[in-house]
Amino acid sequence: MRSAVVTPRRSRPKIFIHLALIVICFIVGFPMIFTIIKSTQNLGQIMAYPPNLMPGDQIVQNYTAAWNTSNLVRLMSNTIVVAVAVTLGKTITSLLAGMAFVYFRFPLKGPLFIFVLLTLMMPTDILIVALFRLMGQLRWTNTLQALIVPFLASATGTLLFRQHFSNIPAELNDAAQIDGAGPFRYLRSILIPLSWNVIGALAMIQFIGVWNQYLWPLLIINDNQRQLVQVALKGITVNALDAGNWGVALAAAVIASIPPLIMFLALQESFLRGFTLTREK
Repeated sequence: MRSAVVTPRRSRPKIFIHLALIVICFIVGFPMIFTIIKSTQNLGQIMAYPPNLMPGDQIVQNYTAAWNTSNLVRLMSNTIVVAVAVTLGKTITSLLAGMAFVYFRFPLKGPLFIFVLLTLMMPTDILIVALFRLMGQLRWTNTLQALIVPFLASATGTLLFRQHFSNIPAELNDAAQIDGAGPFRYLRSILIPLSWNVIGALAMIQFIGVWNQYLWPLLIINDNQRQLVQVALKGITVNALDAGNWGVALAAAVIASIPPLIMFLALQESFLRGFTLTREK
């Protein structure tokens, strides 16, 4: 009888926690839900008060117009190319840097790692002027490499892999050396297979970060055919609002959010496991 009385009391806090989490998730996700609903409505339904929260009948028209009239295919292709290139580059350089800081001895190893950590406190925005001048000197203005090359290194990724490799038993490295495996063989055969969760976590962070870039592409790219989708969405939205096609502007925003959403759904498990930073992988 005691257990029958105590068990419900112990379960009550969990119920309240779950309810609170459901409410928080709904609040966080409501703007996206609201945007999706409004992207299926006509102008009258969008402007109605009180707000109409039922899906409309303009979903085909709005999404077709957004896809065909906004050059979204070209814009999203450019953004995917840049995001994939930066993600791959940052993952490779972070992997090698993390390995170097753990398994190699070289002069000023400690100060160099501290310098890498200090760069975390320097947002990209304060480097805009210097980067812009450098891209001009290299004649990379208005090119995709100006969106890729300056961002191929990541202090966050270096720290993440350094901490992860530090938690891998040193006996594996000793055994590999006894078997005659060199650094790259050890990296390929042992470290990478043990690091897929960390790689997935970093890839998701970097892909979404690059996808949402706005200021740097706005400054360095002048050709609309080479622009990224987040910058172009401003022009798409202004044109759609001027024409009264609010549903088309919202539909374009929803379409532009699909690739990072797919990336998140594909790598969410790796993202959660990648930050455990334990020896059990």
